Amino acid sequence: MAPLHLLLLLFFFFFHLHLPSSLSLTEDGLRLLEAKRLLSDPAAPSPTGSLPTPPPATGPASPAPPQVLPNLASLFLSLNSFSCALPSSSLLPCSSLSHLDLSQNEFTGPLPSSLSSLPSLLYLDLSANNFSGPVPRPSLASLPSNTSPSSASSTSPTTPSPLPPPGLPLQPHPPPHPLARRLQPRRPPPSLPRLPLRPTQPRPLHQQPLRPHPASLAALASAVQIELYTNRLSGPIPAGFSNLSALRNFDAAMNSLSGPLPDDFFLAPSLQSVHLYENDLSGPVPPTLGLARCLADLRLFSNRLSGPLPADLGRNSPLSFVDLSENSISGEIPAGICDGGALEQLLLLDNQLSGPIPASLARCRTLTRVRLQNNGLSGELAANSLSGGIAPEISAAANLSQLLISDNRFSGPIPETVGDLPNLYEFSAANNHLDGPLPNSLANLSNLGQLDLHNNSLSGELLTGIQNWNKLTQLNLAANELTGAIPPELGKLPVPAQLQNLKLNQLNLSNNRLTGTLPPLYASGAYANSFLGNPGLCGGASGPCPGRRGGVSNRRDIIWILRAIFVAAAAIFVLGLVWFSVKYRSYKKSKIRIDKSKWMLTSFHKLGFSEYEIMDCLDEDNVIGSGASGKVYKAVLSNGEAVAVKKLWGAPARKEYNNDNDNDGFEAEVATLGKIRHKNIVKLWCCCTHKECKLLVYEYMPNGSLGDLLHSSKGGLLDWPTRYKIALDAAEGLSYLHHDCVPAIVHRDVKSNNILLDGEFGAKVADFGVAKAVGMGPKSMSVIAGSCGYIAPEYAYTLRVNEKSDIYSFGVVILELVTGRRPVDPEFGEKDLVKWVCSTLEEKGIDHVFDKKLDVATFKEEMRRVLSIGLLCASSLPINRPSMRRVVKMLLDVNPDNNSNNNNNNIFNNCKHERDGKLSPYYQEDASV
Repeated sequence: MAPLHLLLLLFFFFFHLHLPSSLSLTEDGLRLLEAKRLLSDPAAPSPTGSLPTPPPATGPASPAPPQVLPNLASLFLSLNSFSCALPSSSLLPCSSLSHLDLSQNEFTGPLPSSLSSLPSLLYLDLSANNFSGPVPRPSLASLPSNTSPSSASSTSPTTPSPLPPPGLPLQPHPPPHPLARRLQPRRPPPSLPRLPLRPTQPRPLHQQPLRPHPASLAALASAVQIELYTNRLSGPIPAGFSNLSALRNFDAAMNSLSGPLPDDFFLAPSLQSVHLYENDLSGPVPPTLGLARCLADLRLFSNRLSGPLPADLGRNSPLSFVDLSENSISGEIPAGICDGGALEQLLLLDNQLSGPIPASLARCRTLTRVRLQNNGLSGELAANSLSGGIAPEISAAANLSQLLISDNRFSGPIPETVGDLPNLYEFSAANNHLDGPLPNSLANLSNLGQLDLHNNSLSGELLTGIQNWNKLTQLNLAANELTGAIPPELGKLPVPAQLQNLKLNQLNLSNNRLTGTLPPLYASGAYANSFLGNPGLCGGASGPCPGRRGGVSNRRDIIWILRAIFVAAAAIFVLGLVWFSVKYRSYKKSKIRIDKSKWMLTSFHKLGFSEYEIMDCLDEDNVIGSGASGKVYKAVLSNGEAVAVKKLWGAPARKEYNNDNDNDGFEAEVATLGKIRHKNIVKLWCCCTHKECKLLVYEYMPNGSLGDLLHSSKGGLLDWPTRYKIALDAAEGLSYLHHDCVPAIVHRDVKSNNILLDGEFGAKVADFGVAKAVGMGPKSMSVIAGSCGYIAPEYAYTLRVNEKSDIYSFGVVILELVTGRRPVDPEFGEKDLVKWVCSTLEEKGIDHVFDKKLDVATFKEEMRRVLSIGLLCASSLPINRPSMRRVVKMLLDVNPDNNSNNNNNNIFNNCKHERDGKLSPYYQEDASV
């Protein structure tokens, strides 16, 4: 507590202390000493949250301390790392304090009751802390009428509080100090005053006039942005939003708001963004939603809204993002939802929508994402770009009469279940990629009137037993690969009344592989064009049929001739490939031999081989791996020793730089790496360079990489003691790079595939082709900054890596060892391994995280501790990640023979973070050690 008191005094004295000039230094010193005594008062709040009753502020007989720093007007301590309880008595002496900002810290404990004893307080910001306990409502109510409290980001275990009632006397406040305004989080407090946003210079705090308090949020006539998300607000949303003429963004998501949306909610003339998702809102969507002329972002998902959407939704507003998922919205999708010409994402899944998908969506060129599943939509799907197969579950639509899916990209066979649609009259799937035979169940469709499957890849023979198609008027199977004879049943179908002497209104079987004789009915000229492109057919317009034996014999001869030609061509092609491969390898070897004298070798250890032996082993048969930085060969030397040779990829993307500088940077990196001597670092024997080609010769690791072994069928070889030893070895190697190398070395691509295993499964960190010495120029930086699933979150916006980036990647490796899962897996959906572990811990428990191949019953406690270390290393905030030296110590403490205390008693603590990245109030460990 003493460091905090001292820092408070320093801020008091250097930033916002306004003392009269008439006071002497001696008197100032006495007052500062008195303030220090008060801040060190043992009557500070207890850990249970109880607060002593503050003594009266005035009176001769009062036990209160004398006035200390009475002229202190403003105090800014935001964006620090204070982590203690806020002492109530420390605020009592500051009777003139008007502006108090303690946001963006780690204060804990209850809110001090002495806030009500600050008669001049105008602005209060306690957001982004870890305060707990109930909100002292009497204290806030007793604040001056021009006070603006803000604690939107502090966590509290109390029950949800409603939106601001009309009785809370709040008034406008000017912006804080420029530095504090720039660092202050963009979250207004729950009880907002009327904020007149003017471009003029605000007056000093003590000159602001007092105004009547607003009746509700609707009185914020000049508010531009209201953010109340991630609190515990409850109750209905107040009416009167149409009066907010300047409001653009309203965000009250992730609360417990209930009741219907007010009818005038969307009538704010400047409203652009509304976020009310993950609440308990109910009732219909207001019709005024279609009148919001500036609305672009609408997110109301995960509520209980019902009723239809306004028919004019999107016609009067430039909607770009609409998410109304997980509600009970019914009716049809508004036809003009994309009329604004800016719609990019439309998410309406998990509702009760019905009717067709609007045709206007097909013309919406800005649309990039549409999700409509789990609704009751119907209508046509033709003339789109839908892909995949026809689902067998289509048989559940027993009343389906028209199945029109032409002009799409459907593939695969037609499911047999299509024949289970008794009312199907029209089946059109032309111009797709369907293949396989026609399902026999189609013959059961007695109500089938139109069948159009032309321009697909259907094969097999035409259906037999189709005498039930007595309503068939159109049959188009052209441009497929159908074979066999035309079934006689096709010529016995009843005559439609409108066709008189014709059996079918439309018949097209052209461009297939049909054979045999045409039925007599189709030998007339009326069907002359129905069988074109079938050279095996005869009779009618196709010409007379030859003798049966001669025709069969000729066809067999042709087939054998074609087969012989195909086999000969294939043999010539294969022989040509073999010849070319042999010649190419011979050419490469000869070129290497010619250039041997031009290779430059830089050794870092005493070598028992020369560069010539290395060149002779650079053969494709010796390739043992290929990664983002290059290809790896296994070279067995004349003395029987094996080494690993990494041939780095060329660098065409870096030709914009000077080649000499590139070579200097590469040589500087390699020279640094060649000096590394550690038992857990793969030894770099030497480096060979020639023009653009660069070779790094490492010691050979017989058991390959950890990633290949862990995620293969041989993963069972790695029992828990072996995995624990691998984690400790790799941690010691990285700790050496970070703390014992001068300058420190950042690996930049820590992953399980870059941790190699020797013959006894000892782990060594490898692949320094992508490392960068800290402090070197940017031209020596490698082009790779990590692998998918291992990249730290902050890299997305900083594009820089440091030791904390390596620590995050190592945390992912630890999670791989404990769970046996890859860092990115289709089973995780949109999550990575870190998020999957956290969600599984919260939803199912720790037993569902461990690798099933391990003896969990014996080593559960060790595995739990190592898992906690991995989650700590993979924290989303870099400041929370321990150093590698600290990680090594924590892993050593996991050893059951070591009885040292462990701070990771609750494994869930490392997963409990606020959505905006703040630490959990339960997290107390200093991760920066």
